[in-house]
Amino acid sequence: MRTLVVDDEKNIRRTMAMALESMDHEAVSVASGAEAFKELRNAAFDVVFLDLKLHQESGLDVLAEILRLAPEAAVVIVTAFASIETAVEAMRRGAFDYLPKPCTPEQVRQLLARIERTKRLENRVVELESRLNAESPEFDLTTNSPAMQGVIEMAFKAANSDATVLILGESGTGKSVLARGMHARSPRKGRSFVTVSCPSLSRELLESELFGHVKGAFTGALADTQGKIAAADGGTILLDEIGDLPLEIQSKLLRLLQEREYERVGEAKPRRANVRVISATNHDLAEAVREGRFREDLYYRLNVITLRLPPLRERPQDLELIARRHLDFFAQRAGKHFSGFSAAALETIKSYRWPGNLRELRNLIERAVILGSGDEIGAADFAEISQVRSEFQVGGRVTLEELENEHMRRVIANTRTIDEAAAILGVDPATLYRRKKKL
Repeated sequence: MRTLVVDDEKNIRRTMAMALESMDHEAVSVASGAEAFKELRNAAFDVVFLDLKLHQESGLDVLAEILRLAPEAAVVIVTAFASIETAVEAMRRGAFDYLPKPCTPEQVRQLLARIERTKRLENRVVELESRLNAESPEFDLTTNSPAMQGVIEMAFKAANSDATVLILGESGTGKSVLARGMHARSPRKGRSFVTVSCPSLSRELLESELFGHVKGAFTGALADTQGKIAAADGGTILLDEIGDLPLEIQSKLLRLLQEREYERVGEAKPRRANVRVISATNHDLAEAVREGRFREDLYYRLNVITLRLPPLRERPQDLELIARRHLDFFAQRAGKHFSGFSAAALETIKSYRWPGNLRELRNLIERAVILGSGDEIGAADFAEISQVRSEFQVGGRVTLEELENEHMRRVIANTRTIDEAAAILGVDPATLYRRKKKL
């Protein structure tokens, strides 16, 4: 952490700075409130140690200006004039804590550890929305699909490292769910998991949300704000739909990945970041690189490990499993009871292609639970998709090429390797591999 020591006694400043640096904290020391204000205007600090009685200033008066300039800093009052009254008054005015002079290095160490714990708890508030979203059936990664089992096995092996991971897949296939599952099985599981949706904001607002900004950096920047990178410190950040990240921000993300450094908008002081980066997209990033829409060097930094999530239509073994899990979840939340799905309803689920993948299936089951009134969910509850359920059935209104492609998809989804699928289909593995790219 970056610390600022404000004390009019030179020996105390030197001693405190040496103690802080021995604990691997960066320390800057000044002798007056005016000097402190100057430092705070030029750089960001995590902790400020403030003498209560400066030479010509009252520490309590200086405290108010420090909190105005650095509202995110934890201010610790340090004074030889210890009393309950001054301690209460300092904390009433916004100080984090109070230390009497002389204080030992161990007292300082314990206080800094408590500040770090408090900041981590504050960061967890940032991820509250993401955690609430995780309280849903999609967070269960149970699967019967060989293709999906292979992806999950690779993901959990990668979870133990800090390597960047690129998750590819169609919209709604569960990319963010897989990322969260990796975080939960990583050494960082006790820290924050933070999601940034790259296409959700303008370039300027996205840059601020990601890296943070200082007061006055742009119109409307009324106070210093930490970004999602700082909120995820020590944990994991998911850059969702990374393919939509503006080129202007891509260079800054590359620096973060290469040097573990970044700067807040409007601030020239580099900050260190200890964060694991996972990115996800439904775009073809290789094509985006060829078209000049995505930096080639960033692309190679992002896909140290690449995971490709199969669409739901290639996971026929999971359809009933996932549907039943959603049914139980939404029925319990609605205070209803259903024995299950009728045979016709299950056939409708299994024959539909699910272009919206897990998200579409979830919405359909939730709607059926809300509107359903019988003992089970029937085909009539899926009227909106039943019209297309026969699209890929033999004898349906579909071309031979479409039938062949769909058969290949399902065989590939039910086998672990291309060689095994090729043997079942009676084709050469190289031919099937080329065809697979176009399916």
